[in-house]
Amino acid sequence: MKRRKTVWFQVEEHETISDCIERMKAEGYIPAGRREEPLFEERDGQYVPIRQMIQLKGVLEVSE
Repeated sequence: MKRRKTVWFQVEEHETISDCIERMKAEGYIPAGRREEPLFEERDGQYVPIRQMIQLKGVLEVSE
């Protein structure tokens, strides 16, 4: 099975960024980028931010 060279990993609610990086490394990827987006929820007709969604870009580690 061929793995993709680039994969985006979502930092889950229950984990830290360091935990996500360790998960990436366990799958053979190294961090190469980051993006964040706010997550909103509608309350009383208003959209309010409830948390920040963080994704880390993983690049397939090359073994020499």
